[in-house]
Amino acid sequence: MAMTQQSTSLRFFWLGLAALMVTFHLGLVFWGLVPNLVSRPLHLAFVLPWVFVFAAKTRGELVSGLVLSMLGVSAAIWIALNHDMLGDQYGFLEGNFQIGVAVVLLVCVIEAARRAIGWPLPLVAISALAYALFGSAIPGEFGHSGTPLRSFLGTMTIAEGGIWGSLTAVSVGIVSIFVIFGAVLNAGEAGQGFMNVAAAAAGRLKGGAAKVSVISSALFGSISGSASANVASTGALTLPAMTKLGYPKRLAAAVEAVASSGGQIMPPLMGAGAFVMVELTGVPYIGIMAAAVLPAILYFFAVWVGINAYASRFDLRGIEASEQPSARDVLITSAFFLVPFSVLLWGMFSGGYTPQYAACLAILAGAVLLLFNRKARFDPGQIAERVTSALMNAARQIAMIASIIFCASIIIGVLSITGLGVKITSLILTGSGGLLWPSLLLTALACLVLGMEVPTTAAYVICVSVAGPALIQQGLEPLQAHLFVFWFALLSTITPPVCGAVFIAAGMIGENWIKVALTAMALGVGLYVIPLGMIANPDILKVAETPLAALTAFLRMAVGLAVLSYGLIALEKIAAKIAVGLIGLAIVMSGILI
Repeated sequence: MAMTQQSTSLRFFWLGLAALMVTFHLGLVFWGLVPNLVSRPLHLAFVLPWVFVFAAKTRGELVSGLVLSMLGVSAAIWIALNHDMLGDQYGFLEGNFQIGVAVVLLVCVIEAARRAIGWPLPLVAISALAYALFGSAIPGEFGHSGTPLRSFLGTMTIAEGGIWGSLTAVSVGIVSIFVIFGAVLNAGEAGQGFMNVAAAAAGRLKGGAAKVSVISSALFGSISGSASANVASTGALTLPAMTKLGYPKRLAAAVEAVASSGGQIMPPLMGAGAFVMVELTGVPYIGIMAAAVLPAILYFFAVWVGINAYASRFDLRGIEASEQPSARDVLITSAFFLVPFSVLLWGMFSGGYTPQYAACLAILAGAVLLLFNRKARFDPGQIAERVTSALMNAARQIAMIASIIFCASIIIGVLSITGLGVKITSLILTGSGGLLWPSLLLTALACLVLGMEVPTTAAYVICVSVAGPALIQQGLEPLQAHLFVFWFALLSTITPPVCGAVFIAAGMIGENWIKVALTAMALGVGLYVIPLGMIANPDILKVAETPLAALTAFLRMAVGLAVLSYGLIALEKIAAKIAVGLIGLAIVMSGILI
């Protein structure tokens, strides 16, 4: 009895903390400005308990997590309470107590990232800190003149740089809001609405179950922005449907992994990366959406062509009419995502609101829809379950993404303070001989390698911080350079040896992950080619400015991708695959010659 009461008390504690966390972030948008050295430290204070305590898997992790959580939360709240005093110190620490606060914050941020996503990103952050502190001993160009300890630690922890910098601002004010939006939609009938719309649109076509996966993953991914979350959510429905119809397991898993990976490049939300891009480029969110939409459509078009090629090889049939959702079900369930999406788009395009304010309005619309199920019934038990799911999922996802962003902020801070970013940019320019395409190749390789070890957003932030200036110096528009880096940072979801979306899909269906990865790379060939096409055909990113030129570039790239994708999959002889593949690639890249 005592254990049950304790468990219930803990459940209510976490639910209350989640509700407070969600209210805090919505309140920042609805109720006015809060000083940055208040809102950003409080953001960290909310995040740490979820990473250190709630997610603890062993007793050792729980005990150490409680200690770290108390220390980190106390340090963050102390920063918030003393923001006026600290603002007058201009990033210079006074006394051993403040040094202790700074060390606690950095340790907690790095350990939170390690517990959330593993060692790779924290190791990069630790290396960056070591370089800042001891890089003056490095001879030659890559050394620096030294950074006084109090000044360096202060810049990282009590000024609006370092862990409280612009990336954290994006996490607090934008990413968190859209994570809440996604959690509210996922808690209700929106997910089933996505599946029903996809099934009604493509279920009866040849290879219909695979095409349902593509459409539903594109729709779901537009709110989740996470390939892994997408696979786990839509894959639970699409993978059994494909295997039931006799699809090869490797193909079914590959379709889900490739389709789910596209969620991070599909407007309107595109996950955390798009909001970080807003901050780094200064381009309004609507401008990034407009630039990203045609390449995203091309990606899913290439996947669709690949599915058609596989359907011809394996005689893949569609979903039986008896298993299709009724028109009534499609109409009712689609409203559960169409209404919030309509409010979001109205707010951004017609209402003239900021993306985060429009998202808050959409959250309210989605919250109202949680009160009803697809039978239009008011079920108190179901409502309580949905609200709990929305709050808990929002809190966990905010904590995970914030842990990544706080840790990446350490790296960006060191690059700025020491000038290392400028030196790496210079190295890229020298190594490429000042030529654009060799620079793009070096950048793509860096994105692929780094993306294999850290999440897409973190890989994008780090790569674009060092390679972006080099690409821009060689003539690329800032948004063009950022989208190129972002797409290549996404490669790791399907490219061995570390391919998260493939691992999850292969595990869910019980297939060898290497077979799944090879099939996924053929289906997802657009992920490798379209970023190059964006450089060769820059008009495709300018649909809002020059729509005719953008559509011309779109059609040219679509033809090339269709040839390339069909040739890779439908043809059996290696020589034929290579020949047709080169023709398709040449068409995609033909914009260089025009």
